[in-house]
Parts: sequence; structure tokens; C-alpha cells
Amino acid sequence: MTASSTPPAPLRLLAVHAHPDDESSKGAATMAMYAAAGVDVMVATCTDGSRGGIQNPAVEGEPHPKRDMAGARRLEMDRAAKVLGIKQRWIGFVDSGLPEGDPLPPLPDGSFATQPLARAAAPLVRLVRSFKPHVMISYDENGGYPHPDHIMAHRVAVEAFDAAGDPDRYPGTGEAWEPGKLYYDRAFSPERFRALHFALAEAGLQSPYAERLAAWLETDAEGHTPPPAGHPTTTQVDCGDYFEVRDDALREHRTQVDPLGFFFAVSPEMQRRAWPWEDYSLIQSRVPAQLPERDLFAGLR
Repeated sequence: MTASSTPPAPLRLLAVHAHPDDESSKGAATMAMYAAAGVDVMVATCTDGSRGGIQNPAVEGEPHPKRDMAGARRLEMDRAAKVLGIKQRWIGFVDSGLPEGDPLPPLPDGSFATQPLARAAAPLVRLVRSFKPHVMISYDENGGYPHPDHIMAHRVAVEAFDAAGDPDRYPGTGEAWEPGKLYYDRAFSPERFRALHFALAEAGLQSPYAERLAAWLETDAEGHTPPPAGHPTTTQVDCGDYFEVRDDALREHRTQVDPLGFFFAVSPEMQRRAWPWEDYSLIQSRVPAQLPERDLFAGLR
């Protein structure tokens, strides 16, 4: 094969997530769509999920997760990755858990969220330099929601995006590689929840989103509504054809997801009519970007 007829190398997408199951509840349809189109898609899972509780009543009596939650979740992650058609790598840290109480107890020694940033980011920098993604996806500064591991996943993703292209930083973790674009996932977009809520209401069905929407719309003592999200949607990926794949992947995380629960309240068909996108904020771009976008790889193709 001559050089001129060599097929182009595939585009590469790296999504950084805190726990096994996060990849299937945030951006999964996007990843499945790109993977089906030939993009090389990888999920970096920062922690082992070992401190996750059993969220599915049907799993309560099963011995494996009670004896070895990390092992059970590793198997679940393997199955979900196969459903999505993606690659997955473990970054290697221990789940910090979600502290509860007043005052909050300290995080467990040695857990992911207690690590110094350079130590926590080094394995991800190594992965970025070896996988060479063109696009990275992570959470916002609040972690999407304020779980300590989600906030740390945000921090290490931003650090890796900034540092991986600098040969003087993180020596010994491979040859420098500079990703082109960094996005924050907006899986908890109020606009999306509002659209799904009204779609259910119009169909005469009960909405699980009413309480969440009411909290977002609640005014303070002076009549102010909450400020808008710090990172507005810049990019909507039309991936409705892959909502069933996303749901199938999420169901593979049996310890964490109730198949009769919140995530499955709206049928894929109704979601395609009301909100057929997954939403992202473009945070950094090293290539020219024209907003709004419909493609995470706009400017890179």
C-alpha cells in the first residue's frame, strides 16, 4: 500500500470518569455513536468503586458484591464497555466514598480524593501520552455533582489536558502529546430535565424530575433564582439512535442501578422526541472553534 493510499488514523476520544457506572450514565450514547462510526473511544476510570453501596434491590442478597464490591464492579465495567463498543482503562485509585453526617467525616486515608494532584494525575498523563486522544471529556469544577471523587476526576483531567503536551512536566510518563479539545459533560443539564419533565406531563405520565426542577427554580429570601450554570451548553451531539445502547450499558452496572429507577423513567423513543442530544461545554480548544457545535471533533476532522 502506498503512502497516498494509507487510510487515515482514527480520531480518538478519551472520557475521564470517577467510578465504574459513571461512563454509562454520562455521555454513553455519544461514545457509542462515535465508536460505531470508527472513532477510537476510551474511558479512563479513576477509582475501583469499592465503596459504592448496593443501589439495586434485586442485588441485595447476592454474595459477590458484599464480599468484593470492587471485583463485582470490575466485571460490570467489562460488560458495559462491550455494550458501548469502547475501550476502558483503570487509573488505579481507591474509591473515596461519599461522606455523610454533620460534620462530615474525613475521607479514608489513601483514597483518590485525598491524593496530591501530581500523584493523582500522573497515571492519566501517562494514558493521554500513550492513547493520544484528540478530544477529552470530563466533569465541571463541581464534579457534575459534588462527590469528592468526581471533583478530583475533574482536577486530574484538566491537569492532564494542560500538562501532557509539555515534555518538561511529568517526566517518565511517555512522549508529550497535546489533545486538541477539552469538554465538560452536561448530563445534568436543567434544560434537558425540563424538556423530559414536560414530555412526561404532556403524555399524562408521572415525572421523577419535578422535585429537582422545583429546587432549581426555587428563589431565595430576596426573590433571586439560582444563577445559571457556569458553563453553558456549546455543543449538542445528536445521538438519539444510541439511547438504547446507553441504557443497556447502564443496566450492566447491576449493583449501582435499579432497572426500575430514575434513569429509565423516560423511554428512549420519548427522549428522542423531546431531547435527542447529549450536551457539552467546550472549555479549551487548540483548534479554531465555531459555536454552537454538533460534533466534538469539529475543527479536527
